[in-house]
Amino acid sequence: MSTQQNKRLKDVEISFPIVYGTISFWLGKKASEYNSHKWTVYVRSANNEDLSVIVKRVVFQLHPSFQNPTRVVEQPPFELSESGWGEFEIAITLYFHSDVCEKRLDLFHQLKLYPEEEAGPQSTKKPVVVETYDEIVFPEPTEAFFQRVQNHPAANVPRLPPGITLPPPGPMEIVPYEKKRGDTKDHPLSQWFSNFSEADELLKLAAARQQVQAHIAKLRRQLTMIEGMPQHSKAFPVPGQQFGHI
Repeated sequence: MSTQQNKRLKDVEISFPIVYGTISFWLGKKASEYNSHKWTVYVRSANNEDLSVIVKRVVFQLHPSFQNPTRVVEQPPFELSESGWGEFEIAITLYFHSDVCEKRLDLFHQLKLYPEEEAGPQSTKKPVVVETYDEIVFPEPTEAFFQRVQNHPAANVPRLPPGITLPPPGPMEIVPYEKKRGDTKDHPLSQWFSNFSEADELLKLAAARQQVQAHIAKLRRQLTMIEGMPQHSKAFPVPGQQFGHI
């Protein structure tokens, strides 16, 4: 990657709305004391688009009682399915591609197998679904990352601030997303996914927040430049100090 492509875009943020959670099914007559539910834990895009554009791999840390409790998923869909009888906290770690972010993201989700009392008795047909909506924000992305995801349907990409222009992408930088199906739109469990259409308002708020933060950053830089300029020396009276002629 060239130095120009590594250049970071000041006052710019790219965000990806995500959902992580679990869906668990009671096994009914097939249930045993130590194997009562089948469940799936996952990370998906809030609009079920392909997350592999930013996510390199996801590590799920299960309860130590499971065989090989550390599970690594390196391609979409980023999920794993298991069966058992107990509820526990699952650690979910997202690792990103090198041009996206060097830091990992740690998430935690409580596996829930049994429905709330008001939801009625357990049913083999109606699963227990627990999902959390979140937003991953990448401040000051590189030019290469920006160009790679600016038209991606899973990304919330703002307009570039005035004065910033990008060179046209090279032929290898245009990713044909249609040829790679990594989305969860046709997922077998998609009928149980929560509809986060109400998250549209959150996306609008996030976009507004990006504009405000960009404006604040710009004002801070201007203030820093002003403070760094040589000032004309002026004599200001100090409280309590008397000035007079000799």
